[in-house]
Amino acid sequence: MSELAREELSALAAIYCEPGGCELLAASATHGISFRIQITVKELLDTDVLLKLLFHLPVNYPSALPDISVNSDQLTRAQCMDVKDKLLEQAKKHLSEPMVHDLILWIQQHLKDVIKQSARVCNEETTLSKGASTEDGIWMLLLHLDHMRAKAKYVKTVEKWASDLRLTGRLMFMGKIILILLQGDRSSIKEYLILQKTSKVDVDSSGKKCKEKMMRVLCETEVQSQHKRFQTFEVKEYSTLEELQKEFETAGLTTLFSEFVPPLLK
Repeated sequence: MSELAREELSALAAIYCEPGGCELLAASATHGISFRIQITVKELLDTDVLLKLLFHLPVNYPSALPDISVNSDQLTRAQCMDVKDKLLEQAKKHLSEPMVHDLILWIQQHLKDVIKQSARVCNEETTLSKGASTEDGIWMLLLHLDHMRAKAKYVKTVEKWASDLRLTGRLMFMGKIILILLQGDRSSIKEYLILQKTSKVDVDSSGKKCKEKMMRVLCETEVQSQHKRFQTFEVKEYSTLEELQKEFETAGLTTLFSEFVPPLLK
């Protein structure tokens, strides 16, 4: 991690010092640092908007742009993507200098304009598409499983479902962490979820077949241009968190890893 990045994170922690305001998610000399900033933007569309901004600063930051993820319960996913795009546009103007605080100040001042512009674009696209299906495009699903008692049978079942539904991705084991990362048509993703929730895929403590009750959907989203497509579905085991992180980074999913995987270790 560069000294500039370290100093910037220290300053941000002092500025956004309220509970949940600034949270370090991951830090490494080889992969950089990831942290979440939580801010409230006042008086937007007659309501306060809570923005959760996740930043991943690569090791060569600020000579390289940060990865940014935007989440808000008050905004749609499309609006969050528009906010992210605008932040990246601003980031390019600050290349080679610490920029995170400037980006946060900018979005606090311009969020209302970004949302208005997003609504106009959405209306135009709806008119042009004349009701085109929202099911189009490749989607991605990240699941967390609490445990597998009948591991061999469970793994074979997941592999069969992925094959039948033409889904690619990874079933990943790292210590006690079990993750399923899938890519494919949204209809197939939805069908997989139904199978995962309704089929007797494991056994309970007494050895009887049971449904998966401890599964959590960590993320379900459309695959973006920066994400690489998996060509196959593979079952893989990782001995360290760094190995697991590298799998995500190779697929262009650094932000996805930083946001959802480290919290599973707590």
